[in-house]
Amino acid sequence: MQRAGIRFEVLSFREPPRNDPENDESPKPSEAAADYVVRLARAKAAHGLRLLEERKLPRFPVLSADTALELDGEIIGKPANDADARAILSRLSGTSHRVLTGVSIVDKTRQESILDVSEVFFRKLTMQEIRHYVASGEATDKAGAYGIQGRAGLFIERIEGSDTGIMGLPLCATGELLKAFGYLWCHADGD
Repeated sequence: MQRAGIRFEVLSFREPPRNDPENDESPKPSEAAADYVVRLARAKAAHGLRLLEERKLPRFPVLSADTALELDGEIIGKPANDADARAILSRLSGTSHRVLTGVSIVDKTRQESILDVSEVFFRKLTMQEIRHYVASGEATDKAGAYGIQGRAGLFIERIEGSDTGIMGLPLCATGELLKAFGYLWCHADGD
């Protein structure tokens, strides 16, 4: 958001180990990845709006996003531990997968959401590379056990879609959602 020049405030409501009962991140049985990320983004935005009210803060619109990977029809979330991170990265090695990000904005009268999908192509990774990457700590708390904006950028042969969506907030799509919601105006003539 800063990169786009959009003013915002962070509303924190999650404490480590990032469990909050209002937003269970467990996929529902047979839930498609697209439905999963949009459901979570909508729930987090709605919960954020409730927190504004509870904390008696100004009632600004709340924007939330959630990202997951889909590999062979399976939702791949954040690794449970280092062994899980190594297993996830081993599965991603030499394959492509989809990164799905749901974004939702809510205010006191309405809620809108979008889905951004990108395809990521990993090169073949060695076990040494995977172990080294996981040991760096970057794999922790990231969907699919990697962050494109960090060292894992070395693993990616190409992407089709939004690099910012892969990072967790698709900037172009988010800007369009904000414009449609009436909170962002961009004019080519500078007005």
